[in-house]
Amino acid sequence: MSAVAEGRLLRRLIQAGARAEGDAFREVAAEVIQQERSKRHHLLANDLERILYGEQSAQHGNLHPRPDVPKDAERGLPLLQFTLPRLSLRDLVLSEESRAPLAEVILEQERRDVLASYGLRSASRLLFFGPPGCGKTTGAEVLATELGVQLATVRLDAVVSSYLGETAANLRKVFDFVEHERLVVLFDEFDSVGKKREDPGDHGELKRVVNAFLQLVDAYRGPSVLIAATNHERLLDRALWRRFDEVVRFDKPTSEQIRLLLELKTRAIPSELQLSDSTLMNRFIGMSHADIERVIVRAIKNMVLTGREVLSMDLVIESLRREDQRRLALEVEN
Repeated sequence: MSAVAEGRLLRRLIQAGARAEGDAFREVAAEVIQQERSKRHHLLANDLERILYGEQSAQHGNLHPRPDVPKDAERGLPLLQFTLPRLSLRDLVLSEESRAPLAEVILEQERRDVLASYGLRSASRLLFFGPPGCGKTTGAEVLATELGVQLATVRLDAVVSSYLGETAANLRKVFDFVEHERLVVLFDEFDSVGKKREDPGDHGELKRVVNAFLQLVDAYRGPSVLIAATNHERLLDRALWRRFDEVVRFDKPTSEQIRLLLELKTRAIPSELQLSDSTLMNRFIGMSHADIERVIVRAIKNMVLTGREVLSMDLVIESLRREDQRRLALEVEN
């Protein structure tokens, strides 16, 4: 049977079973999807997940809450949120210095059994740092896609508790859970739990949280890849840096990276943009990846809403003007 025919059969099977809403079927279907991901059939796996979990959850990228996910004792909030990863390495515009360690981690994870046969562990603890909007969260999603696993983001609004000792207890629940699951686990805004222990404003709880994280990450031997991401790396406790197998810096894009990013974001639509035009490129210098994407998406929306068929320079210039206004408003607010 060809791969196309097999994919068509799997879609029909899961459509039929999903309508029956049997728990046993869903467990088996989830296992089938995981196998397809392990074969790097990511598009098929994403389609099957949309069928199984519902189109609405897939549109927003979030999977339905899982009953086994640990919760915060204070408020009953789930400590992890699961997301369908969709982005691949080709969607990530980075310098070679930043891309290379990600590619190495992917290779080590894919051949972790080979490394284990030599008594070696694959890299599984990563620190992403750099300015906001420069691809740290995207990098975590790309790793999840390439490894064929779900992205689990640690909900710091649930983990950080006002109760003495509860934050450390919540972190322990997260580590206990991911010890038995193969996931990419993202600790976003990591500085909120990994701040320097000599902080003069600390009354002891911060030290307990950092000490707990150090002990948990040292003891961790599970199959998941752990990623800590921060915009404020100078706030991190020095002892934390030594716990990571790879440290990856995410910077604002260079001129060449801006050109690649614009190519990526406009590849699906007719465009008159001259990406070799230095005047246009210079307008984007100093922006983050997220800023550039917002400008292009806004311009494309205006193209669609005004009934135009081609993305032209004037639409992008108008969107850039709006972005300047937005930035000024934020500066005034801060």
